[in-house]
Amino acid sequence: MRRYWSVPLLLALSAPCGAFNLGDLKGKLDALNPPSAQHAAAPAASGLDRFSTQEQVSSLKQALNQGAEIAVRNLSKKNGYLNNAMVHIPLPENLQKADRALRRVGLGKYSDELIAAMNHAAEAAVPEARTLLLGAVKNMTVTDAKNILLGKDDAATQFFRHSTEAALSGKFKPVVVQSMQKVSLARAYDRFAGKGVKLGLVDEQDAHLDDYITRKALDGLFLMMAAEEKKIRAHPLQATGDLARKVFAVLRGQ
Repeated sequence: MRRYWSVPLLLALSAPCGAFNLGDLKGKLDALNPPSAQHAAAPAASGLDRFSTQEQVSSLKQALNQGAEIAVRNLSKKNGYLNNAMVHIPLPENLQKADRALRRVGLGKYSDELIAAMNHAAEAAVPEARTLLLGAVKNMTVTDAKNILLGKDDAATQFFRHSTEAALSGKFKPVVVQSMQKVSLARAYDRFAGKGVKLGLVDEQDAHLDDYITRKALDGLFLMMAAEEKKIRAHPLQATGDLARKVFAVLRGQ
């Protein structure tokens, strides 16, 4: 195969042996390939190392604020729980047998009323989550951020659950109680469940409808937050905030 040599390189190679030296040749080659071009050809830093710690934390906070805001906003809409199959709150398992019996004799409307009231109570309570969730983001440590960025698809959701669930339960329950006081069936359920516990027909944790709804409302909130987190990880360009898009794109390998 015929080789074609550049003029400067030919001149260097054809010089007398006494004039030929590697330093001189290197200088000529460097002139043809300046340092700026060499640097441009070097591979870019990979992974999170290309971002400062502050940038990593800031990007994560952008994404988490986005996920929390969307989850709370969607669940607090009218029928946000009732019409969402992912978070719809059913009757407690131990009451579902009674529900089937009522429906067989044409009294399903009572169960429907109770189910709707339960879901509307959760819907009314969920706005209470916003301040606590955003506060958890604000107080997040660098270690928390690193663990979330490099963790599983629901790492952020688990962080929120660990750091806010007890406080959220305390905020949700009074709203649930207030909502359910309007429904006479809720009081009837509590009486039924109390007897059921003694007979071993109802789980202790389901003995009070207010507690059951509060727990299910929180489960739904964290489930929706996990879904939002997964979306951001899978589709970084949908993240709000330029920095969040960049960092999650790197993690995604895009």
